[in-house]
Amino acid sequence: MDQVDTAPRPRRGVELVLLLLALIIGVGAKFMVAVTMEEPITPAYYVATGVFAAVALAFHVVLRLRAKYADPFVLPIVVTLNGLGIAMIHRLDLSSGGDPVEPRQLLWTVVSAVAAMVLLWLLRDHRRLRQLTYISLVVSLILLVLPLIPGLGMSVNGARIWVNLGFASFQPAEIGKITLAVFFAGFLANSRDLILLAGRRIGPMQLPRARDLGPLFIAWILAIGVLVVQNDLGNSIMFFGLFMATLYVATSRLSWILIGLALVAVGGVLAVVTVPHVGQRVDVWLHAFDPEIYNREFGGSLQIVQGLFGLANGGLAGTGLGGGMPDRVPLANSDMIFASFGEELGMVGLGAILMLYLLLFSRFMRAGLGTRDAFGKLLAVGFAMVLVLQVFVVLGGITRVIPMTGLATPFLAAGGSALLANWLIVALVLLVSHAARRPIVVGPMVNATGESAAGTESPARQAPTHTAPRPTAPTDDAAGGAR
Repeated sequence: MDQVDTAPRPRRGVELVLLLLALIIGVGAKFMVAVTMEEPITPAYYVATGVFAAVALAFHVVLRLRAKYADPFVLPIVVTLNGLGIAMIHRLDLSSGGDPVEPRQLLWTVVSAVAAMVLLWLLRDHRRLRQLTYISLVVSLILLVLPLIPGLGMSVNGARIWVNLGFASFQPAEIGKITLAVFFAGFLANSRDLILLAGRRIGPMQLPRARDLGPLFIAWILAIGVLVVQNDLGNSIMFFGLFMATLYVATSRLSWILIGLALVAVGGVLAVVTVPHVGQRVDVWLHAFDPEIYNREFGGSLQIVQGLFGLANGGLAGTGLGGGMPDRVPLANSDMIFASFGEELGMVGLGAILMLYLLLFSRFMRAGLGTRDAFGKLLAVGFAMVLVLQVFVVLGGITRVIPMTGLATPFLAAGGSALLANWLIVALVLLVSHAARRPIVVGPMVNATGESAAGTESPARQAPTHTAPRPTAPTDDAAGGAR
């Protein structure tokens, strides 16, 4: 019987085909908006389309040159979401009549994608970030403290999470989620054995020694403390979820999840009682249809209620792009962009967008589970949890499953800070995926726990190498198909 070749393939051709399809969806949505709203299609449409397509194809070329074994599905999914976001923001610009936001969103898309390409080109090996574990902690704390500095920080809608750069505003916590993920992954990869083996056993749980887990808890407490001072409930939830996810993946112990849920319950009650901003969000969540709360001038429930009416108006199939009234919802292009898509694309269209997020989450997890080094696993899984927590928190707030938090929907919502951070995350996950899928490099001597264990080339090694084919079997095509 013939053997089946299961050696990994780059599959950049598959990525190119899917990328062209993604561009057709994103660009087609924008032109559909113009046709429906009877907006003249000017040369600016074609310029914007060309810029967006050029950046996406340039990213594909960089992957061919620097990370040719990276996951072929991540980039097309991201380009689809980013293109749909630009189309919806343009549609809302046409209804608002104010200063257009779509050109700024396109500019941030270009800047973010170029920054991600530069990161791919210069870094090449994600394991180098492990050397920056404690530097990442220091950078994270600096980023979280910046909005509290007088004259530099600024408050928007009750949350002090922005810094004024003069020419633009920026949200440092968005970059902070990357540096914190690097710290959590590096610290847990270095200290996993101590956390697992040392400490006292209480019933079914074995607790680590305080000195082993102390730096991790200090980082978490400081991050959450700063965010509470900033009245930023959304990022607090996201950072705590990142902390618990990486800890669970490192230890594989369900007891940590139970401890985390207990901490969430205690912290939530204290935040509602002691932080007025959080208490107000919970009050709006529980009594959204109360006339007194609905008509409140600031911090009322008008945004949530109008978003629910928009979702109801969209029904199953939606009103069509340009056919609804999503501009009646405050912050329809940022906090409430899910409601805008739900009204004009309906439950079917919104379900398709959520399916794209689910696929992106699964590819992030696939990259983490497939790589052979502990740091890469924790880093990719941490980024996967950041993605899914953002989507859950935003959608949960719009549908009143949880209180509104103000997080940005990844790649869809208007906002340069979140867009830049999420594109950088994509670049890092693609590096991890490249390490997971590429052929194992072997020389005369192979150290299964050394440099070559991650499956990436050592920048310092220039000795001739050859690739060892993967084991083959007549009936085993699952490994090749999964890749």
